[in-house]
Order: sequence, then C-alpha cells, then structure tokens
Amino acid sequence: MDANLALDELLAGRLRPGVYQWRAPAVPGAVGDASWTERAEEAGWRGFHLDGRRVHGKDAFLRLCAEVFEFPDWFGGNWDALDDCLSDLSWTPTKNGYLVLYESWAELADSDQAAFRTVLDVFGGAVKAWQDTPTPMVVLLASVGVEVAGVPRLA
Repeated sequence: MDANLALDELLAGRLRPGVYQWRAPAVPGAVGDASWTERAEEAGWRGFHLDGRRVHGKDAFLRLCAEVFEFPDWFGGNWDALDDCLSDLSWTPTKNGYLVLYESWAELADSDQAAFRTVLDVFGGAVKAWQDTPTPMVVLLASVGVEVAGVPRLA
C-alpha cells in the first residue's frame, strides 16, 4: 500500500490502530516534513513528532517525549511514568485520535537495543490502552531502508 493512502486509511479509521513501520513518502528535507501533521489535524487527530536524531539512550528518549508530548510536571522520567502519561494524555485532548511519528528511531535501536525494545513495548501498551476508545493511538516508525523485526509494515 502506498504511504499516503495508508495514512489516509488510518486517519479515516479503516485500519486498526497499532505500532507500524511506515515508509514515509520521499519529500525534499523529509525529516521533519510537516504535511502528515497537517493531514492528521484536518482529520481531527493530534500529531506528535519524535525526532530521534540525537537520541542514543533511555534518558534522552524520555526527555524528548516529555517535551514533545508536553507531559505534566508530575512526569517521573522513567518507563513507568512514560507508560502512565501515554495512557492518559488528558492535558492534550483530541477529537479523533493520537498519531505519533517517530523518525530516526534507528539511532536509539543501534546504540541501546534494550531501551528501544522497551520503547516498542510502552508504545504497544499505549496503543492498546486507547484502542477501544473514541480516540485511538497510532505509532508510526518512519523507515527508510531499515526495518524492525516483529513490527508490521503499514507502507
């Protein structure tokens, strides 16, 4: 399936929410391209962009999440707190769902495999927590030639 069509299908609720690998469309200056967030917002979804280019370990990933998701002051800076916050998000309501795009995830996967696997587990738990609500969560791991074993491809 084409990456743009796959995104449209997700935003329309015709594909099951989950954690997916997504081969983002080739765009000049692709990292940080905002067209996906505009499409998400038009469909009533709240988009979050995790730029992992400088994330090489657990602490850096948790700081990035705290900033991007605008976690409340009570965020504890650990995996359990990340899980709690991603399963709540009451401070950032949305009409139709939450869409997370994690770009450059290979930086963390290459430097701290255990932390990356925990990230996948936490995202999987958050997706499950939201799946039967009016506002599901979808996590897209932008992939450009590198894939994650065990994570289905969306496009």
